Amino acid sequence: MENDIINSLKVLLNGGVILYPTDTIWGLGCDATNKAAIERVYDIKGRLDKHSMLILLSDIEEMSKYVTQIPREAVKLIESSVNPVTIIYPSAQNLPQNILAEDQSIGIRITEDPFCSELIRRFGKPLVSTSANISGSPNPGNFSEIEDEVILEADWVVRWRQNDNTCSVPSTIYKVNDKGGIIIIRK
Repeated sequence: MENDIINSLKVLLNGGVILYPTDTIWGLGCDATNKAAIERVYDIKGRLDKHSMLILLSDIEEMSKYVTQIPREAVKLIESSVNPVTIIYPSAQNLPQNILAEDQSIGIRITEDPFCSELIRRFGKPLVSTSANISGSPNPGNFSEIEDEVILEADWVVRWRQNDNTCSVPSTIYKVNDKGGIIIIRK
């Protein structure tokens, strides 16, 4: 894992794209504060940038750097959930426009994955996380299901967990509504 973290950091610091395992499915990732790197992820996926991507953080305390409004219900949900949850927050800040939804919201997941958590801690910034597939193709349940063209486009392909054939699933998605309440988007 250490070699993957070191190589991933080199790529991220140079504005590159990594292919990596998360606490849900394998993802394409980059520096979530780098507009050009985010654009490259959209290009690899063949996806328009009007479809926002989520970011991963390693610590709940980091969220206030990227969103202006964090309801207590959201914090409670993150802290009490057994499975990974992504929460879409209104009023994103300190992130490039091309990662945000049209309504200026951003999805955030606090990762529990040891590789992701350590990489984000050392990098000091959030990571983009979007499924490692061409737009419209099925989400890969494990590394063996990732399309060759996605693997070839990444600047670093993490080796850790490549042989794990457990079929992973995406996170549950919630959204903070205009009254500060939480609604479920995807189970």
